[in-house]
Amino acid sequence: MYSEINARIKDLINGNSKNPHALLGMHTENNKIVVRAYNVHSESIVVRDIHTGKTYEMNRIIDEGLFECVITDRETHFKYELIHTTKEGHTYSVIDPYCFWPTISDYDLYLFNQGNNHRIYEKMGSHLCEAEGVKGASFCVWAPSAKRVSVVGSFNRWDGRIHPMRMMGSSGVWELFIPGLTKGDLYKYEIKTPSDEIYTKSDPYALYAETPPDTASVVYDLDNYEWQDANWMDKRTNEGVFDKPVNIYEVHLGSWRQEPDDNPESETGYKPYSYRRLAETLVPYAKKMGYTHLELLPVMEHPFDGSWGYQVTGYYAPTSRYGTPEDFKYFIDTCHKNGLGVILDWVPAHFPKDGHGLARFDGTALYEYEDKRIGEHLEWGTHVFNYGRTEVKNFLIANAVYWFDKYHIDGLRVDAVASMLYLDYCRKPGEWVPNKYGGRENLDAVELIKNLNLVVYQYYPNVMMIAEESTSWPLVTRPVHEGGLGFSHKWNMGWMNDFLKYVSLDPIYRKHNMNLLTFSFMYAWSENFILVLSHDEVVHGKASMLNKMPGDYWQKFAGLRCAYGYFYAHPGKKLLFMGGEFGQFIEWKYKESLDWHLLNYPMHEKMSIYVSDLNHLYKTEPAFYELDTSNEGFELIDCKDVDNSIISFIRKGKDWHDMLIFVFNFTPRTHESYRMGAPLKMKYIEIFNSDAEKYGGSNVLNTEPIVSEDIPMHDKPYSMTLRIPPLGAVILRPLFDNQKDKEEV
Repeated sequence: MYSEINARIKDLINGNSKNPHALLGMHTENNKIVVRAYNVHSESIVVRDIHTGKTYEMNRIIDEGLFECVITDRETHFKYELIHTTKEGHTYSVIDPYCFWPTISDYDLYLFNQGNNHRIYEKMGSHLCEAEGVKGASFCVWAPSAKRVSVVGSFNRWDGRIHPMRMMGSSGVWELFIPGLTKGDLYKYEIKTPSDEIYTKSDPYALYAETPPDTASVVYDLDNYEWQDANWMDKRTNEGVFDKPVNIYEVHLGSWRQEPDDNPESETGYKPYSYRRLAETLVPYAKKMGYTHLELLPVMEHPFDGSWGYQVTGYYAPTSRYGTPEDFKYFIDTCHKNGLGVILDWVPAHFPKDGHGLARFDGTALYEYEDKRIGEHLEWGTHVFNYGRTEVKNFLIANAVYWFDKYHIDGLRVDAVASMLYLDYCRKPGEWVPNKYGGRENLDAVELIKNLNLVVYQYYPNVMMIAEESTSWPLVTRPVHEGGLGFSHKWNMGWMNDFLKYVSLDPIYRKHNMNLLTFSFMYAWSENFILVLSHDEVVHGKASMLNKMPGDYWQKFAGLRCAYGYFYAHPGKKLLFMGGEFGQFIEWKYKESLDWHLLNYPMHEKMSIYVSDLNHLYKTEPAFYELDTSNEGFELIDCKDVDNSIISFIRKGKDWHDMLIFVFNFTPRTHESYRMGAPLKMKYIEIFNSDAEKYGGSNVLNTEPIVSEDIPMHDKPYSMTLRIPPLGAVILRPLFDNQKDKEEV
């Protein structure tokens, strides 16, 4: 017995104990009750019976701070507290952390090690709770190769000797309950690696964190917010999005709007709006502008502003830059009460090498692959998650569930999926390792993605899981049981590249490149696409959307209006990055606010009105969205008039009478009497024209109904003539006077 105890004492003092509970706390040894406590800052410690008040002086048995008390007048264990007197003469009392049973069950650990504990975030990390009638905080962290793990924080002088944790069997999970901790206490994990180095790490499962550049995790409680979005959540449960309008406003919260900062150390003199302020400003703005969803660049905690949130260290913590978790919930709640869905960008592809983060977490390649040819993105300077490790898969899948569960989000846009799927992504020959079949596919990542989508849709059937996948990987948005990856939607990167290349051309060259507009019709329904004009297209010298347009000042605005018209008319859901809606002239700068003062200038104000009107029209006309995933809702009229760079087509809703005809002129030439094919012999009215004066145009409109004639054209039995404005988009609707007209047609 004594040799065993001596070995435990040696491990504890040397910082190698994996089970301090076996030594510390209250035990029965040789039919006697023994209490041991370890604190290097205490001069003396007294055991006090909580019920009777009787005290027992502890003896210092090791100079380094180990105290022991043998209690001879008691035969059974009792509840007690420890009264410490520090070397400075201060006295305080605490409930002994080493007298509690584990706060995580064997079943939770089993599921975690299997990779199937979908709500492991309720156990891992730090949680305010009550253990055996005592309030405090539980801590659990996965660090299987560590020699010792301790909780350090503002409550123990950041001293790793005070609160060493116990490893739960062979699970690799370390656990400790610390009484008396409250919301707001700062903490980290001090980890002794296999090579005896000491790492101080933030909690991978932290619910909240200090504001960068500080990196401590924060003890927090997420269950103290009362949601007010029951109607929204009920509606979402019963309705999908495939046949609904999805018009996404992509936002970087830190630079949408800013306000003066009285901090003398502020780099710019301005600071971002808070979550609460954004709820008061961004939400009504997006609603007024006619958007259906907000997509936020990653809000998960990250150390470097310049990563825009895409290099995450706190996957379970909304960034404290803009407020608390309750504040972020309030923002989402406000979105839902105003009819706006919330999509978060999510980054399971890689993580940064910052010392306080996941990298080499326990001194080994724990979350990442050991082999740098698989485990690093050299281009980004980041680590790749080890998708073959069950606990890592559990970390990521549970994280996706977490944001739907705790924050009521409506979708995740999964970043950099292509980098996950391909082992040779951005790698030269010799810099990557083939899979077991000799191929370039990351089979572990493929299985993770499939399982991810299966799990998410098991719990939340009508949310959006969006892949940013830039290659031709097949069946990205097909169900897993059909051989697909299981996403609901995919960003249409091919369309985006072709479209932006086309509209950036001087009109004189566009006639030679009409295929850039039409090629997407060959694959538009191969996946459930979202057309994107995202943040990536307005940085790094690519120019803003307005400055991509060739020509003089007027032509830039006209060209952008026409481009946006085509963007909305093309099959697929929509996404536009902030600033594009009012014609931001300069590229996006993540440190600075958008140039809202531009709305004081007529053309920018009119561009904003144009996008708003287009958004509201999109939401009210079923032809825009009901058959996005089926070619039955699309019919080409003409794409061969390359000399005039005019293209026309038809979009239909589920009811074919919900028909719209779109005509686009991508040159500055006005056509006063342009003949084109018509599907029906009837009147057509113009319901939208990008050249209207209120939008900044030249007012080349079709103010009277247009009547089709018995002149076949463009493989249509009829044709009609109309005015087409320069660099203009025209939308026509068949004029059905009543139900009888519809039935006759």
